[in-house]
Amino acid sequence: MTDPTSTPPATGWRAHRQEIKFLALFLALLLGSFTVIAFKPVNDHVIEPFTAGVAKASGFVLAAIGQGTEMSGTIIRNQRFAVNIRNGCNGVEAMLIYGAAVLAFPAAWRTRIRGFLLGMVAIQIVNLVRVVALFLTGAYLPSLFDSSHTVIWQTIVILSSVVLWIYWAQRIVPRAQAAS
Repeated sequence: MTDPTSTPPATGWRAHRQEIKFLALFLALLLGSFTVIAFKPVNDHVIEPFTAGVAKASGFVLAAIGQGTEMSGTIIRNQRFAVNIRNGCNGVEAMLIYGAAVLAFPAAWRTRIRGFLLGMVAIQIVNLVRVVALFLTGAYLPSLFDSSHTVIWQTIVILSSVVLWIYWAQRIVPRAQAAS
């Protein structure tokens, strides 16, 4: 016998309301963040200095492993090869995708902020490996540079942000379910 005071289970889109809310917020955050970085003042005063920092860190690692690199803004060079770190190669897009997913996820704000910050660091570590590997590819296997740059490493960085979010979200959901 059913209880007349109980609420029937949701059907249709209402059954997936939380998922729809997440997706809508994720897309809004993603669109908003990509719009913000498209503004020239943001690019010039935030993204370009960040990119120079990525280049500097990469140049430091390359120098530490004996590549004899020199830095000039976003350019890393040695006698064999030179590369200019530009938008799309600085890991910002991967961070925006990851960040939008974490911030849209229904979790406590403290958990989201911690996941956001740790994820940004992890994505930049992957991107650092990317830049160093691409520089070494250009210096020692130049015929593989273009495909390695546009196909392999771009995919790895974006995929790492998605996998990182999945890992983070799977760790959060069991905790939230245990608390309820």
